[in-house]
Amino acid sequence: MTEHYDVAIAGAGPAGGQCARDLARRGYDVVVLEAESEDGFPRASNKSTGGTFPTMLSGFGIPDEVVMNFTDDVVLESPNHHFVHRLPGAVLEFADFKRFLVRDGREKGAEYRFDARVNAPVMEDGEIVGVRHSGGEELYADVVVDATGPAAPLAKKLGVSDLRRERHAIGIEYELEGVDPDPEGYADLTDTMMLRLDHDIAPGGYSWIFHTGRDTAKVGVCYLQTDAHREYAREGATIDDYLGHWLDTDPRFADAERLAGKQHRGSAHIQPPSEFSTDNFLAVGDTVPTVDPLWGEGIHTCMKSGRAAASTIDGCFLSSDRDTSADALSDYDDRWHRDVAPRMRTRMFLSQLLYNASNERYDTFLRDLQRTSEEQRKGASMGRLRAMARLLRVEDIP
Repeated sequence: MTEHYDVAIAGAGPAGGQCARDLARRGYDVVVLEAESEDGFPRASNKSTGGTFPTMLSGFGIPDEVVMNFTDDVVLESPNHHFVHRLPGAVLEFADFKRFLVRDGREKGAEYRFDARVNAPVMEDGEIVGVRHSGGEELYADVVVDATGPAAPLAKKLGVSDLRRERHAIGIEYELEGVDPDPEGYADLTDTMMLRLDHDIAPGGYSWIFHTGRDTAKVGVCYLQTDAHREYAREGATIDDYLGHWLDTDPRFADAERLAGKQHRGSAHIQPPSEFSTDNFLAVGDTVPTVDPLWGEGIHTCMKSGRAAASTIDGCFLSSDRDTSADALSDYDDRWHRDVAPRMRTRMFLSQLLYNASNERYDTFLRDLQRTSEEQRKGASMGRLRAMARLLRVEDIP
């Protein structure tokens, strides 16, 4: 018997999970295909720091039970200075968060299949009409959504994804206990999310300490392998070496120990997307990609991506002829630029300014932050070109 669904979604991460929740809530017949086994999920894809903000939790109905710690401030550090910004946040237990999305999606009526790695589109007359997954099995759908992240097995074959190697960011994170959040000479990191700009630790990128309660924290490093990374990197050093060096030299980690099984590696592409959709098909989340190029936040944008896709599909299905053509689905492209990641190209440019700056400029940047108004700081955090450029003392920005 041929299996046919309204929507088939490849990938059960934040973008795919949220898309499934929204569509199932509207009464559509939805199936989510996930490569991992259900018993292990999300072991292989637990790749996020889990840092997000209350607007994401409230906007998408995420329960407090998946939050490891609610934070009060965001701290920016440079080699010799720091700046504390009052901004409530939340550090998620990312695995629990993803399992919640599956559970809630099922309760709303979505079907989930695990051990079902999607590897190819099923095509008819040049259009995608279904997917082929593990073992050569096929199923069909009116709309197919690729939410697999950088793997993008469908989006790449359909010419929608163009992920470039030179814009590939990599990251590594440990969860530690015994972290001292407030040693002498450092900002108090109790109940904070801290981002550090320091090329000695993360050349061409940043490092972080996200307090997760008591004396525990998520600690990590990430960077893009760009010219800035090559300029500041130590010859032969790997990302593991940089994290190890930081743990060995920062007094906050003098008595810290790694929690067993709590090491995470991740990657993302930091580039403006070129396409999002074609006939009967949408790409969401980091398949596109969606991560904020300036500050690296990805959970909220992925969730918004999944919601924008679901709203687009709903509109197509409610049309008189249930039109799922490329032209009809292109409404998702507009929603993405308007609602999911506005000013993406500007934020890309600002990220290049920020991560190309020297350690000396980082120290100046944080000293200047102390003297700026709240309105100027808000403009910089939102990625407004002039506000950020002035703080970075870039003279050629009008």
